[in-house]
Amino acid sequence: MSRLDLAAERLAAALDRLDAVAAPLAGARDSAAEAAAKLTQLGAERETLVARIADLEEELHSLSGLTEEVETRLDGAIAEIRTALSR
Repeated sequence: MSRLDLAAERLAAALDRLDAVAAPLAGARDSAAEAAAKLTQLGAERETLVARIADLEEELHSLSGLTEEVETRLDGAIAEIRTALSR
């Protein structure tokens, strides 16, 4: 075998080893890209949920105020009814 043939065989073997190493790396790169896309999607969903929670907290605060007002009015009405019934 000539030196050129030996060099060609070594090059072919090196390329085979490179292919064997590169294939899993390409898969890992694809997985990383998918994970990054999913992370971006989850971040956007988180922001939406945080905004929704803030809206619900504001609504809860508003409803709590209304509940207190209704409670006060009912207590007043009950007191008036009791007063009227005791006459």
